[in-house]
Formats: sequence, C-alpha cells, structure tokens
Amino acid sequence: MAAEIHSRPQSSRPVLLSKIEGHQDAVTAALLIPKEDGVITASEDRTIRVWLKRDSGQYWPSIYHTMASPCSAMAYHHDSRRIFVGQDNGAVMEFHVSEDFNKMNFIKTYPAHQNRVTAIIFSLATEWVISTGHDKCVSWMCTRSGNMLGRHFFSSWASCLQYPSWSQELALYDFDTQYAFVGDYSGQITLLKLEQSTCSVITTLKGHEGSIACLWWDPIQRLLFSGASDNSVIMWDIGGRKGRTLLLQGHHDRVQALCYLQLTRQLVSCSSDGGIAVWNMDVSREEAPQWLESDSCQKCEQPFFWNIKQMWDTKTLGLRQHHCRKCGQAVCGKCSSKRSSYPVMGFEFQVRVCDSCYDSIKDEDRTSLATFHEGKHNISHMSMDVARGLMVTCGTDRVVKIWDMTPVVGCSLATGFSPH
Repeated sequence: MAAEIHSRPQSSRPVLLSKIEGHQDAVTAALLIPKEDGVITASEDRTIRVWLKRDSGQYWPSIYHTMASPCSAMAYHHDSRRIFVGQDNGAVMEFHVSEDFNKMNFIKTYPAHQNRVTAIIFSLATEWVISTGHDKCVSWMCTRSGNMLGRHFFSSWASCLQYPSWSQELALYDFDTQYAFVGDYSGQITLLKLEQSTCSVITTLKGHEGSIACLWWDPIQRLLFSGASDNSVIMWDIGGRKGRTLLLQGHHDRVQALCYLQLTRQLVSCSSDGGIAVWNMDVSREEAPQWLESDSCQKCEQPFFWNIKQMWDTKTLGLRQHHCRKCGQAVCGKCSSKRSSYPVMGFEFQVRVCDSCYDSIKDEDRTSLATFHEGKHNISHMSMDVARGLMVTCGTDRVVKIWDMTPVVGCSLATGFSPH
C-alpha cells in the first residue's frame, strides 16, 4: 500500500510522484481530493477507499468500505463531501465523508439501472444525480427524495456522460431542466434535455468508428471532446454551431480519459495501453476532409473492383479503393503509395496520402503538435487537479499513480480553470 515519492527534476515528461497499491481487482475510478493530499478510489474488488498522505510520504487508507457489488463508477462533490458510487448490479449509493476524511456515512441507495453503471454526475443546484449504464439508458434521480425522475433508452450501452456548463447556469433559474451529453457503444453522442419526467433529444453527433469511452466539456469555448475505441479524439465545436470537428489521432489503443486545460489550451488524453498525450490546441488546425466516394480512382481513373462496367469496357482488373487522409479523395494503392504525418490535421503518426498531397506537405508541416508519454500501466480512468497540476491514473493492473504534470503542461496553472 505504500507510495514511492520521487524528486521533481525539470523535464518535459510527467513525473511520477506516488504509486498506490492495495486493491485486489481493477481500479475503476480514482479522484484527487481538492486542497488535500488524498485520493478516493473505487474498485471491482467491491471497496471504496480514501487514501491520505501520511508524514512518512506514503498513502494509507483512512476509509475502507466494502460494497455489496463491484464498483464501476464514482462521482465526488467536494463542497458537500458527497460520494456517489455506481455498482455492477445497477445501483447507485450515496455517502457523506467526514471533514477529516476518516469516516464515511451511508445516505441512501438509488435504483438507477438494471445493469452495470458506467458514469455518474451530481448537480448540487438541482439535487439531481444523473447516470448511464449497460441497460442502455440514462436515468436521473432526485437526491432529496431518492425518487426516479426519468429514463431515456438508447439502442446500445450508454458508456459515458458529460454535463455542459449551461445546464448549471440554467439550474439557477429553472430547477426542472438539465442537459447532458451521453456517449454510447455505437459511437454516437446524444445531447439530451432532461426534465422532471420527460426527455427530448436536442442533437446527435456522429464521427467515431468505435464506442465512446470518455467525454470532456470546456465551458469557456463550449467545446466537447470525445475519446473512443477507434483510438481517436474528436473536438466538437458546440459553441460555434457550425458543426466544425477536429480529429486527433496519436494513440495506439482505446482512448479512456480526457481533460482540457483552458489556461494553457492543452488537451490531456490517456489510452488503455498506458499512453499519455498532451495536445497543443492553441494552434490553427485544419478539419479533416470527408472521404469522397467514387467508382474509379480520382487520380488515374482506373476502375475499382466493383465497377464491373468499366472493368469490362477497358479490359482491366478492378483495384482496391483507398482514401487520402489529407484531401479525402478515393484513390488506388499505386496513387497513394506514400505515408506522412500531418499534425495540423491531427495525424501525429504516418497515414496514407495521395502522391500529390505528399509532395505538397513541407518538412515544417510534419512538426508534431503533441507530446506522447508512457504511463507504464493500463489506464482505464484519469482525473486531474488542474489548480495543482496533478493527475491521477488507475486501471486493470490494480495500481493508482499520481503524477506531476507541470513539466508538461506548464507551471502557471494555479489561476486556471479547475475541472467540475
């Protein structure tokens, strides 16, 4: 259970400050306690633990609570010291933590879902707890009464949840209405308007080719970031209302967690293979083109293999269709034989481009706009204390790691936007 403490050398990579071990199964959530040297963890081993840093520099559990079912999701509201824990059996349980973080009292159980809970959000302004689950629904409940207010069902598992800032702002005037982004296993993101007993779909966002694993909302620029099992991140410009999207590809495995740093205009993302990426979003980026469809190569005009008529007319064999990532044109393998990175469009590793686009890319265009680091453990969840420049990661290897991110994201984060 002990944590190893390291010095803080000036480097350009995250510095591992502490390593917490002790859980007997995968750690599904880990949250830093604001203004405290403490971490709250939830695990598949059915325990909720509060770890406090002792004088020795090691973290030891001050609270060790065993649940009836494996813990699958968690939310913590620091001002009210309330913890909401989602379980594999579909229930959400509420606890209150003492001021010294040495005692945790059970408050109530919410019958939120019929299957595993995947995400939880608590709104103090409305006293609502909103959650998603593997029963393909999002539910919202009143924390005062414990009653279910409503449910909305999807065609696939609801996997993640994000609470836009205007929902908090509206809550000051309209206590019966909330908004929520919900990501699901089909790769779709849905913006919902939640009311006391009804729900309406505002819009849907489609762009990922895999299940949505995480969402992050930036309230200043009104940007939504999504990470998915297609190893990519998409930035959705919700505030601009122009449908502009930016694709970020640099991970080699499922993107599990996101955090946007408003002050430094950087996006931190973590993937299940332990990859930690820091994206520079303070640059002018290009939107990736939509892929064009054609029955023949748009460069050499040779037919693709399904174009039977042209194959017959020209007495040639059909070719396989590919797409240039820079211009989006449908091309054959011969006309797209080269590979190149193109960071301004989000491609941090080499991708297929047509020969003419390859010739147009200059050496300076290949300069990376992100830094990549190795967390050296499986990451299934991440959260940050932006004010202190700290990050905590956890995963299926049962290990919790606390990182100093200031060498990577800058040291002037104390006045920055802190995560909600």
